[in-house]
Amino acid sequence: MQEALTYDDILLVPKYSEILPGDADTSGRFSRRISLRLPIVSSPMDTVTEHQMAIAMALQGGLGIIHKNLSIEEQAEEVRLVKRFENGFVDNPMTVSPENSVDEAHRIHEEKGYKKIPVVDKNNKLVGLVTELDYLWPQDKDVKIAKIMIPAKRLTIVLNNVSLETANEVIRTKRLSVLCVVDKNGLLKSIVTRRDLEKNQSFPNANKDAKKHLLAGAAVGVGVDLLPRAFALSEAGADVIVIDTAHGHSKGVINAVKACKKEKRLRHIDIVAGNVATKTAVEDLIAAGADGVKIGIGPGSICTTRVVAGIGVPQASAIIEATKGKAKNKNVALIADGGIKYSGDITKALALGADCVMLGGLLAGAEESPGETEFVNGRMYKTYRGMGSLGAMNRGSKDRYGQASITDSGKFVPEGIEGRTIYRGPVEKILYQLIGGLRSGMGYLGARNIAELQKKAAFVKITAAGFTESHPHDITITKEAPNYSKN
Repeated sequence: MQEALTYDDILLVPKYSEILPGDADTSGRFSRRISLRLPIVSSPMDTVTEHQMAIAMALQGGLGIIHKNLSIEEQAEEVRLVKRFENGFVDNPMTVSPENSVDEAHRIHEEKGYKKIPVVDKNNKLVGLVTELDYLWPQDKDVKIAKIMIPAKRLTIVLNNVSLETANEVIRTKRLSVLCVVDKNGLLKSIVTRRDLEKNQSFPNANKDAKKHLLAGAAVGVGVDLLPRAFALSEAGADVIVIDTAHGHSKGVINAVKACKKEKRLRHIDIVAGNVATKTAVEDLIAAGADGVKIGIGPGSICTTRVVAGIGVPQASAIIEATKGKAKNKNVALIADGGIKYSGDITKALALGADCVMLGGLLAGAEESPGETEFVNGRMYKTYRGMGSLGAMNRGSKDRYGQASITDSGKFVPEGIEGRTIYRGPVEKILYQLIGGLRSGMGYLGARNIAELQKKAAFVKITAAGFTESHPHDITITKEAPNYSKN
């Protein structure tokens, strides 16, 4: 019988170093074409990642994967909200017609948050701009846009061959809120906003695509809506699609990967699949066309797969096996999904061979997670549940556990639980501590980047006494550190 280890069973051995933590490059990868400035991705769980979390993750250099316990249109809209949050050139911006009433401009303002809206004719020629200062609500709701808009001849306009740098300079020097970009015939092509310029300066490490939009990912299942959902997510701007199931080494998942890779409409998008825990599983998913593979069967704090089904591999050993499966495909990324309790576990996961880590529990307590906030005995908590819990399965994740055909919720066999986790504040502060721990670990090994971390890593197996010694002991903690808690 083979021995298997998890993060708590091992420690990295320190080595000679000339590297300070601040010198370490922590960039990683999520898939063949998706790089990360920060090797952390938020899990596609309905108490972890919707657009607020995905935006916050991308602004810090990571990535968020929006869960699929939503209708196709709802999930696509979540992706659109991320892609429109911070832009360079905003292609296909929201517009109004001169014949529209102020009511339409106000609706766009209320639903989408846009205060300054280009006005175009039926041919999409720019004829003006309407702002929140041009009308009063609700007194002017029936007034035609044509009567209140700023006409195009009074606007500063640039041609669509302009560079983003030049467009931003025009915004700065002319003190504009919105700059409209048109072609030689005056047709509106895009806009550039002052708000996005300010965001770009505030978050220099943000993870963006070629058009300067924040990166966003989304999860799909292997059910009948696989391709319709994938198409909708692609049209919304998703950069990567994750085929998210509990058992990734299965015919259904392999066929789903192949189906996505065959579609012309999806060829520009990377496909990540999981979850698996063996060398053979990684090889088979890569052969099917996967650009990234998620590793982890049952390590999550809210997962009960190992005790309900008796199935799983402790996470450290699972990562080691997975790296053997991609030996001939170095461009495919391995994502260590689950089981991470402290920043040191991130260092271990990457040193073992993962290209990035996926977090659920450590991010569920963030301000940006969609979980509900609760106060218990004077402390603030947020709800957190596994996608195999009864609540999540009722909402839509039952296909993740091969139970899509079950209509009676009383007959579900859950593989997760529902609970709560301590509120941890803004995700920016959480990530700062986690990456700080990773940088420290890289400093101890003299590793300038993750590739060197993996090359220099040497592990020791520790006993139960060694694990106890690793944590604070023989003391009563009176003031918790921001990066350590036993709760």
